[in-house]
This record gives sequence, structure tokens and C-alpha cells, in this order.
Amino acid sequence: MQKITVKVDGMQCGMCEAHVNDAVRAAFPVKKVTSSHSKKETVIITDTPEGKIKEVIKNSGYDALEVTKEPYEKKGLFSALRK
Repeated sequence: MQKITVKVDGMQCGMCEAHVNDAVRAAFPVKKVTSSHSKKETVIITDTPEGKIKEVIKNSGYDALEVTKEPYEKKGLFSALRK
């Protein structure tokens, strides 16, 4: 799993966030997707290549700019015990 963060320009409100989230969920199998218009970003937990994610966001009417990705490590109550 990868944590992919996409800088998104054009989101103005909570409905814009929901629109981007719904477009990503409809196009790819994702574990989690959250958007923030105030941070101007969408964070996706998935195995999908980031190039296709940018395309889906652009097709939904927003500008997908910079993409960063990092390995996703689940953080939870028992994650410290596994180390």
C-alpha cells in the first residue's frame, strides 16, 4: 500500500472535497481517500499508480498538481508491539 498525496487546485468547499473523493473511489479500489480544500490536497491509501489518479482528478474538474507518495504503515494500538 502507498500513501499518495495529490496537491489539488480548484476545491472551494466541502462539496468539492466530496466530488473528488467520489471520483477517486469510483475509479479505483482504495483503502481510504480524504480531501481538504483548505490544505488543497487529497490523500489516498491505495496500490493504484499515481498517474491515473491525477487523470481522474483532472477529469472531475480540478487541477491535480504535485504528487508525492510514501509507503503506508498502519498506525494503531498494536503497531508498536509488532516492532
